[in-house]
Amino acid sequence: MKYVALNNGVKMPMLGYGVFKIDDDQSGVEAVKTAIEAGYRSIDTAAIYGNEKAVGQAIKECGVPREEIFLTTKLWNEAMRVGNQVESFEQSLADLGVDYVDLYLVHWPVRGHYVDTWLAMEKIYKSGKAKAIGVSNFLPHHIDDIAKVWSVVPALNQYEMHPLLTRKPLLAHCKKHGIVSQSWGPLGGSDPDNKVSLLDNPVIAKIAEKYGKSPAQVILRWNIDIGVVCIPKSITPSRIKANIDVFDFALTGEDIAVIDGLNKDARFGPDPDTFDF
Repeated sequence: MKYVALNNGVKMPMLGYGVFKIDDDQSGVEAVKTAIEAGYRSIDTAAIYGNEKAVGQAIKECGVPREEIFLTTKLWNEAMRVGNQVESFEQSLADLGVDYVDLYLVHWPVRGHYVDTWLAMEKIYKSGKAKAIGVSNFLPHHIDDIAKVWSVVPALNQYEMHPLLTRKPLLAHCKKHGIVSQSWGPLGGSDPDNKVSLLDNPVIAKIAEKYGKSPAQVILRWNIDIGVVCIPKSITPSRIKANIDVFDFALTGEDIAVIDGLNKDARFGPDPDTFDF
């Protein structure tokens, strides 16, 4: 496992396990435990996912000390709108069954609320119950808005990024402020021009063959080699294990440039400027 140091010195694994759409039941518990057994030490959840209890139970039962697990959760939009950010954070701690999280993120830049929300996040950080705080789905102008008031710079910005949406300007903007970038949906979707899944892309397939790896493993390694933390998600044990098997090779600069060239600014998730939830 490779690690990155956040801007406050906290170390975070470069590859984690995302639990979006994993059920809050025993199947969810088993999926997280499978990930931990496979070597994952970073788990990414969110209040809106509705599975914090399963994640917490898995962490409690997995046999790995809590301090060795990097746990991330996120503040949902409605909590920002009604102004109960701190209460929502405390509820997440209760649901997870922990007394701190390693990273707490603002899930979306809710218009009219994300600046005040950042100030509430700073209070949470200063309480010591979140080892680091950050944002998710923030564009450069959102970051600039909170920069006007922050006393704590976000440690991380989690946003959609993959070879069809390389986000170079956003990545550079985050770097300028010392904010680590993390990709959600790192394996992308179907190419908008030919409808071929990114995992079936012939360019990716050729590079994968060169290294004796799968297309998914090449894409995840691309993230790591350009300094982007990634959180692939799966409930299939074989894929959970395969997704972490990316630390025995590295892409060449030429390979990275070829993958960068696949960019089509193809967004598969909501636009942070126009989302309506």
